[in-house]
Amino acid sequence: MRFLPEIQLTNDLSYHHDLDNNDNFSPDNQWLVYDTRTDEGGIAASSKIEKVNIISGETKVVYEVKNNLFFGPGVGAASYSPVANQIVFIHGLNNVTEQNPYQQWRRTGVMIDEARNDNPIYVDARDINSPFTKGALRGGTHRHEFSGDGNWIGFTYNDAIMKALEDSTGQKHNLRTIGVSKKSKSIEVSDKKEGENISGEWFTALVVKVTPNPKIGSDEISHAAGDSWVGKNGYSKPDGTRQMARAFIGTVKAENGENVDEVFIVDIPENIEIDGESGPLEGTKTQLPQPPKGASQRRLTYTAKSNHKGCTGIVRASFDGSLLAFLAKDEQNIKQIFTISPNGGKPKQITFHESNVEGSIRWNPSGKSIFYIWNGSICEVEINNLDFDKRLKIISKPSEPSPTNLVVSHDGNTLAFNRLIENPQSGLKNKQIFLIQLK
Repeated sequence: MRFLPEIQLTNDLSYHHDLDNNDNFSPDNQWLVYDTRTDEGGIAASSKIEKVNIISGETKVVYEVKNNLFFGPGVGAASYSPVANQIVFIHGLNNVTEQNPYQQWRRTGVMIDEARNDNPIYVDARDINSPFTKGALRGGTHRHEFSGDGNWIGFTYNDAIMKALEDSTGQKHNLRTIGVSKKSKSIEVSDKKEGENISGEWFTALVVKVTPNPKIGSDEISHAAGDSWVGKNGYSKPDGTRQMARAFIGTVKAENGENVDEVFIVDIPENIEIDGESGPLEGTKTQLPQPPKGASQRRLTYTAKSNHKGCTGIVRASFDGSLLAFLAKDEQNIKQIFTISPNGGKPKQITFHESNVEGSIRWNPSGKSIFYIWNGSICEVEINNLDFDKRLKIISKPSEPSPTNLVVSHDGNTLAFNRLIENPQSGLKNKQIFLIQLK
């Protein structure tokens, strides 16, 4: 079997170059952006966002937190816009201390616009003082992703007010959910507690409704994550209109009381500034910020009723938005790739391996194939009706540990991914960036 050659792009073995399975290629496909998190401190201990040129190997610092400590503030999980030289990433709060460190509910989204300057642009506003502010949140955003036109950013979210309520009551309230920021209006927030509140340049709202105790057998969910935009320009509804949406994994309560992860989709209205029926956009002291009017979430899979329950990973959509790809178990209890229409229907099994698909599902921009990792190798499977063996290509040699954080360039010509490489001096292993040229 002929494997494609790999190119090691980064060579500084003293730190991680973590792609974090985001949209790491610049719009011109010439740069890859990454963070410098550590094994011990994670994102909290990452002081830099860097980028590397895929031709020359030149590295540049995009943003640096001066005097960053192991407990924060920290920066990480960087993504490029597909249409502009803009990079968005997690930024911990600047008032961190060892007693009050970087946390899921103590961070925000920051953008660097390389065409303007290197000053940070705070995307999502934060206000933890009641009465709360419409267009702002009260916690921490994570895994930011630009929409195809660059005018929206999607993310996962945890809420500081709900975390405090959970701590005081001993009842579950700190639920992960999903939101979006829109490039429409800036939100001013006064900082009554220095470093806690942040004004933002985009309007932000949560779009998925979660509840601590979903009704058994219902479509209510207690957790939402593994999300991504549906298509570069939404998906086509049965009436032919285009709909912006995010696909995600939501946790339901099965008939036997078991938590099961299923594929969901949420349609996002063009106007996210109007309160929905569930409550105010800004939330209350006892309630999360609620989705805007017109946000509509739907369940797409029903594995809870099968012998092998659950869906995993990040739900990834084809670029035209016609198919969603995800991981679930087949009838042999093996984790495989399935696809389903955003409009619903029966999932279609795409891979037929004899052992579990590991993950890192990414679509080829052509929409004709999917890249992923299986058995320590990067693979590509075509989406057609041929036999599986004829559709499957094993691109890279098997390795242990497996490659991670697979990314595909916008033109579909280049794959980037992480491998752990040992530093012969320290004996420690750090993530380095590798490339495979497909064309």
